[in-house]
Amino acid sequence: MQAPVVVMNAGGERQTGRKAQVSNITAAKAVADIIRTCLGPKAMLKMLLDPMGGIVLTNDGHAILREIEVAHPAAKSMIELSRTQDEEVGDGTTTVIILAGEILAQTFPYVERNIHPVIIISALKEALKDALEIIHDISKPIDTNDESQMISLIRSSIGTKFVSRWSNLMCKLALDAVKTVAIENNDRKEIDIKRYARIEKIPGGEIEESKVLDGVMLNKDITHPKMRRRIENPRIILLDCPLEYKKGESQTNIEITKEEDWTRILEIEEEQIKTMCETILSFNPDIVITEKGVSDLAQHYLLKGNVSALRRVRKMDNNRIARATGATIVNRVEDLRESDIGTRCGLFNIELIGDEYYTFLTKCQDPHACTVLLRGPSKDILNEIERNLQDAMSVARNVFFAPRLSPGGGATEMAISVRLAEKAKTIEGVAQWPYRAVSDAMEVIPRTLVQNCGANPVRILSSLRAKHAQGGYTFGVDGENGKVVDMNDYGIWEPEAIKLQSIKTAIESASLLLRVDDIVSGVRKSES
Repeated sequence: MQAPVVVMNAGGERQTGRKAQVSNITAAKAVADIIRTCLGPKAMLKMLLDPMGGIVLTNDGHAILREIEVAHPAAKSMIELSRTQDEEVGDGTTTVIILAGEILAQTFPYVERNIHPVIIISALKEALKDALEIIHDISKPIDTNDESQMISLIRSSIGTKFVSRWSNLMCKLALDAVKTVAIENNDRKEIDIKRYARIEKIPGGEIEESKVLDGVMLNKDITHPKMRRRIENPRIILLDCPLEYKKGESQTNIEITKEEDWTRILEIEEEQIKTMCETILSFNPDIVITEKGVSDLAQHYLLKGNVSALRRVRKMDNNRIARATGATIVNRVEDLRESDIGTRCGLFNIELIGDEYYTFLTKCQDPHACTVLLRGPSKDILNEIERNLQDAMSVARNVFFAPRLSPGGGATEMAISVRLAEKAKTIEGVAQWPYRAVSDAMEVIPRTLVQNCGANPVRILSSLRAKHAQGGYTFGVDGENGKVVDMNDYGIWEPEAIKLQSIKTAIESASLLLRVDDIVSGVRKSES
């Protein structure tokens, strides 16, 4: 089975001037149309087939566009947008593509009327500046210490996702994970959810069994069956070196003529391992975790010293254990110091879940690293929950950095649309039209929300526009049944950072594509 292909080829021949611009705008609109139905709580799902025959079911814009193959360069740059949005703020990936596609569609008539792209772009930049001011104007601050406010905010971000039916649980998981990972110094905050909040998926069990561990979980078992599987308040040593015989670097040839020499070589290897293990045991550890291997002889000595060992742990996992337990990863056994030993972990425990062993290092004091344990009926569902949870954690992280909220449900976009339309009347000359194009393009978000839940877009948008014209900037669309509601009462707010980033990215990329007046293919056509 091939991956889904959207054929929008530049054709191999050179496209210049108007032809290139029309081709770019058409390609961008085609990408936006693919994921338009994925916006809002009544969003449709896309079923994606990968080249290996696997299936992905999702309504996450970034996940869909990542899987799609396109040939047209403008379509590729549109797909890059969703990646940029995902890297920067983690949510709003569908919105940014729909907005960029609509802005290009609205400016298309002016390109056809021979208005120079530079004039259109300067009008778009002016509209962007005003739009950012409007967003800041209608946003309100939030207290990040108020848990109920934070949970209601995260709920609005995952209300459009698959996991919305377990909304409270998922919001709690996302908030707990972000709070655990956060480190606040005097002048800066550090919330690295990518590196230190790992999501582990174990198929089986109920989704309600998912939880945030105050520590780290690994899919590992101890190296020797007689080692201890449960230790309270363990002393932990983390290594990045093998507890094995030192092999010769590159090609090493040893010629042995006497049997005693062979015996002596084996003795030297044993002595080397014994020395390493004695050095480790002199610090009275309970657990030794290494990123490399542990030989049988080393296991024997560690077992005699009543030490449990884990081997071949991934570098990222080792970093999280170091952060959670207060240990330092050591590269040579000889360099071990008392200060390198981790003592902040409350419980080391190995459990059999399903048919695999999992190591838990939990009850850590002030861990600053965590594992989100997800349970669920199947791998597909768990993968989709993971994607949604990543978005929820990104939303929580953004609010900790910039604690301001904008009204959701298309209210922010409609407020921008109405105010830019007013401002457009004061602009003289040709620039007024592309400036108004941004105002018209902003309506695409509330319109799409209305369309996706099956209501009448013309009637609802007229009513919404009237509310905004009277100053009700918090009025938006209820994505469940397509009615105009006040977001203050409805409780749908989104981080200001996501709204700012969406509009910046959409307008910047539209400007970039309008500036292209030549597409030259470097690929030769195959001669048939």
